[in-house]
Amino acid sequence: MVPTEQRSAHKVLLVDDDDAVRNMMTATLLHKGFGVVSAANVTEALKLITTETFDVLITDLHMPNPGDGFTVVTAMRHSQPNALTLLVSGYPDVQSAMAAILLEADEIVVKPFEVAKLADLVRAKMLKRKPAARLEKERAGPILHRSIASVVADWLARAKQSSDLNHLSLSDDERTGHLPKLVQDLVVRLSKPSATTKDSDPAFSAAAIAHGKLRYQQGYTPAMLVQESRILQVTLFGTLQSNLSLLDFSLLLPDVMTIADEVDAQLTQTMGGYMNAQKEAAA
Repeated sequence: MVPTEQRSAHKVLLVDDDDAVRNMMTATLLHKGFGVVSAANVTEALKLITTETFDVLITDLHMPNPGDGFTVVTAMRHSQPNALTLLVSGYPDVQSAMAAILLEADEIVVKPFEVAKLADLVRAKMLKRKPAARLEKERAGPILHRSIASVVADWLARAKQSSDLNHLSLSDDERTGHLPKLVQDLVVRLSKPSATTKDSDPAFSAAAIAHGKLRYQQGYTPAMLVQESRILQVTLFGTLQSNLSLLDFSLLLPDVMTIADEVDAQLTQTMGGYMNAQKEAAA
């Protein structure tokens, strides 16, 4: 038997759909003293992440079954944030094309590579690695509450780039209209308990109705109201995406549903204010 190097306490989750590659990497990592648990697909990997604890994740990026290496890395990051994560890809340009994933993965390894050197890389990184600071998880409401100013600024920048909206000559204050108050109303709804239908129903919004009247006076069309509402949803979800590390994923889906419903409810009331102003002008 080939002697195994002094065993490390580091436990590795190895994910690769190629049996030959997975077996070779497993043997080499074991020889280098790592404990190894392997998975042949994303589903197996996700089950292992929820049932076992690992020090290291090494996962292939491209796998044929549902999900990919990004899914595995993201799951590991949220479930076991202290684990070292390495993403393996066969595309030489992945380091530039997928630079954003470095927010999740610690290292991108490009094929082909020497497995022995990969094991040495893992060992070196583990020696230098410091425990990740645990961040308190939050719901969408508090994040959006402290981001209202940036949401409005981002929305304004997007609106100015929209050919459907930017042809009107308006100041920044005129262009944003009642948007800050609409975002505040959304935050208030997100802060309410969702245990009952009454608490989760959209509320009457005086700001939305006033916004519709203002937009009629400014020369907006109904189509423009729909467009600015769509931009608001994109901006809100973009803000949440920028704060993924802080989000409580167990409560994210109901918050996202509430955001979409509230923005739609506000648009409906804005349309009502717009149509009433139109009728008053025609009378």
